[in-house]
Formats: sequence, C-alpha cells, structure tokens
Amino acid sequence: MTGTKFGCGAGLCGACTVHLNGEAIRSCQTVVSDAVGKTITTIEGLSAKGDHPLQKAWIAEQVPQCGYCQSGQIMQAAALLSENSNPTRDEVIAHMDGNLCRCMTYSRIQKAIMRAASEMHTASNTSTERRAT
Repeated sequence: MTGTKFGCGAGLCGACTVHLNGEAIRSCQTVVSDAVGKTITTIEGLSAKGDHPLQKAWIAEQVPQCGYCQSGQIMQAAALLSENSNPTRDEVIAHMDGNLCRCMTYSRIQKAIMRAASEMHTASNTSTERRAT
C-alpha cells in the first residue's frame, strides 16, 4: 500500500491521515501500541474499487494537482461525512483545518466534499424510498 504519505512527521500537515476505528488520526504521531486490536483503514481500504463518493467527487471536481496530500485529505473528509452526512461549508472548512495542501486546492477540496455529501445524501434517500415500496 502506498496511499498514505509521510508529510511533516509532526502531525501538522495531515498527509498521513488514516482511520483508527473510524476516527481520523495522524499516523505519524500514533504509536503502534495504540493501534493494537483496532481497525486501521487507509485510503486503499476506503473503497475496494476506488469508487467511494469522495473519490469520485475528487475526480469530478479536478481536485489534485500534485496529489501528495490527497489521500490524507480524503480520509479526513471521510471521517467528517461519517459523523455529519450533511455538513455546511463552514463545517467542512473547520473539519479540514489542519490538512495542508501546498498546491492550494482548498476551494476544489471543499467543493468535492460538498458534492460527495450531496450525492451520498441523495443515494441514501433513494435507497430509503426503494425500501419503503
């Protein structure tokens, strides 16, 4: 697996963000003993086919430039959407604060997260409607 990147090594940039039991953490600041018996999810585990709504939105909004920070950005965003399926733009900005992008694609990152949230919400409503019939 090569998706998770080493960035600053001090937990400041977010390039190394993974999920530990569903919570976004900085892997560079997590000791192995803290992960024992817990589920670790990297970008590779977000979707087996690479078709998670965030990954699709990242492509649709043409987010990546150099791409180095993107796996950490997506994992941070996935944690947000698992907690809050319908975030406001301000909530997205607050949650993503601390994940740095040297290429400055922040507006595209925000658009992609909002797009994914909308698509996930629509898909959720559609599946609920299907179950009701």
